[in-house]
Amino acid sequence: MLVLEAKLKGETQQFELLDEAIRTAQFVQNSCLRYWMDNRGVNKYDLYKLCKDLAANIEFPWCKKLNSQARQAHAERAWSAISRFFEHCKKQIPGKKGYPQFKRHQTRASVEYKTTGWKLSDCRQFITFTDGFKAGQFRMWGTRDLHFYPIDQINRVRVVRRSDGYYVQFCVDVERNEEREPTRHTVGLDVGLSHFLTDSDGNQVENPRHLRQAEQRLKRVQRQVSRKQKGSANRRKAVNRLGRAHLKVQRQRKDFACKLARCVVKSNDLVAYEDLKIRNLVTNRHLAKSISDAAWGEFRRWLEYFGKVFGVVTIAVAPHYTSQDCSNCGERVKKALSQRTHICPHCGYVADRDHNAAINILNKAISTVGHIVTAAPDAENACGESIA
Repeated sequence: MLVLEAKLKGETQQFELLDEAIRTAQFVQNSCLRYWMDNRGVNKYDLYKLCKDLAANIEFPWCKKLNSQARQAHAERAWSAISRFFEHCKKQIPGKKGYPQFKRHQTRASVEYKTTGWKLSDCRQFITFTDGFKAGQFRMWGTRDLHFYPIDQINRVRVVRRSDGYYVQFCVDVERNEEREPTRHTVGLDVGLSHFLTDSDGNQVENPRHLRQAEQRLKRVQRQVSRKQKGSANRRKAVNRLGRAHLKVQRQRKDFACKLARCVVKSNDLVAYEDLKIRNLVTNRHLAKSISDAAWGEFRRWLEYFGKVFGVVTIAVAPHYTSQDCSNCGERVKKALSQRTHICPHCGYVADRDHNAAINILNKAISTVGHIVTAAPDAENACGESIA
């Protein structure tokens, strides 16, 4: 599935109608959750029936305005949250199991359509929403890729509201595969806070610290929000400025992780990294903000995605003792987190702590999959032929 996004341009009244559609979609999803909570043994098809009953109920006339397939899509969202909760309970995942929560009014929200309720123009630059809210036609910015896919391949259309405007997302049913020349090179990656990334070759990538750099501006805008009277128009404007400032940090993180992951994957035939449990790491109150700012999880997701796109083997290895073991002789050398240099008393090997860990990560990965990359020419095909 490929997701293409474009920004919507329209009149203020049109966006108000989109807000009504988003609120109705949230109402349908919340109604499905309430129905599941009040009735034992509810399945997905019962939620579909509830959507039909909501549209026929004269007490909720706005539900009928929402496209029928859009109502079903949000019933599926509710059922997805319910299924995820049951799965976490069955697997006995430690911590909170993710009990389904009601959707509340917030800046970031969306409404999802399937194959009806919208219409795309022939030039692929305009989209018209044809459901009962009659939001009308919007111009789209950034839709060049839509010309390469027929309408039949678009399975879902989402309208997403953010702090800086409204966006439309097209979920295209297509498999993305790109060719690359085998490099006959493998790499192990160790992520950290002093440096974002250290590989097994000794190369390091600086930690951009997007949140830390924007912290002063965020504090200033937050103070402006606090000074404004609650419910006033000035407060709404200040809240919008604060949301856009946070959105900029989020986009900077995503852009950095995406570009770096693509570069790493295209340059190697095998990429090994640590299978970190970030949920457990952020419980450290001294490092939680820095770990969240580094966005290791975002970087890992892009690594795995581009690994599938370019046919590169990506392996997550257990992080146990990767920083303690000596990559030269294999002896375990205990060291504190503040000790940034690995000095082995057994063989005399001296290296940067993160570099030593990256080599251990690569060795673990190779011992798991074998020498599939640097062996015979057939290995090139094995690694070079192998997405939201």
